[in-house]
Amino acid sequence: MRKTIITLVIIGVALLVISLLGPYYILTEGEQAVIVQFGRIVRVDTQAGVHYKAPFVENVVKFSKKVQSWDGDAQRIPTSENQFIWVDTTARWRISDAKKFYESVGSMTQAQGRMDDVIDSEVRKVISKNPLREAVRDSNIISQIKRTNALASVAGSAESSQGLSNISTLAEIKYEKIDTGRRALSLLMRDEARTIMPQYGMELIDVIIRQIKYSDDLTQSVYDRMIKERNQIAQAFRSDGEGEKARWLGQTTRELKQIQSDAERKAKEIKAKADAEALAIRNRAYSQDPDFADYWMALEEYKTILPKFDKTMTTDSDFYKYLYNKRGR
Repeated sequence: MRKTIITLVIIGVALLVISLLGPYYILTEGEQAVIVQFGRIVRVDTQAGVHYKAPFVENVVKFSKKVQSWDGDAQRIPTSENQFIWVDTTARWRISDAKKFYESVGSMTQAQGRMDDVIDSEVRKVISKNPLREAVRDSNIISQIKRTNALASVAGSAESSQGLSNISTLAEIKYEKIDTGRRALSLLMRDEARTIMPQYGMELIDVIIRQIKYSDDLTQSVYDRMIKERNQIAQAFRSDGEGEKARWLGQTTRELKQIQSDAERKAKEIKAKADAEALAIRNRAYSQDPDFADYWMALEEYKTILPKFDKTMTTDSDFYKYLYNKRGR
């Protein structure tokens, strides 16, 4: 009886251990499993539901069948013009062959590291072979947008100077034509990396350039070039203003001289006319009474000239005839 009880207890414990370890396992939607027996893969289960495994000897390693995201670290990469930029990329992938994935990669953590090696290498290779404009822009539509250039409109007006017209092109924004574009570069990165991923049991869905930033030295050079261009435009305005100032000053000086010349000419004409009229009046008055006119003019001359004489040597001249001649003639 006692042996029977012990046997039943042992059987119960064994059943309990077996039930705890479980001969069954469950796969939910979006999961797949690799069944490993003594380090060797015996099968792969990809269907959701309850599945059997041999207790103790078989181990279940589950992987996700869902699309996974990969976010790489930004890389400082030179373009074909040797301009350094920071490129930040992201990608999507999934496990396409669980057996090969388990054999070559092993875990999701290691898969992220493998993605780092493959994608970062392809991103660096593609970016370094293309100019900066190809990585930044995706089309040439920016060159087709019509913009209002204030400086060009001023330079094109009828009143603008030749100097301003020549310098107006500094304010015009010109964009070089792209042949590939950012989206095509992303596809090229994906295609190059996609050829490598199947050996790891992984499928690369896409690679996207998420962000591109200038490096610090390139940013400063861009700022310096912008400042230089703005200074050139400002200097063009200053030079044009000085030229306009000189032109207006010259025109004003010519007009002033012309006005002064016309005024002097008119003054001389008026003075000559007045002298002629005065002479005519004098002649008419003189002809009415020549003796009185001669006497009156002599008195006017005495008032003007005599106060300036310090001494008189003789009074015999005709000038003094009305002072010392008793008849006054």
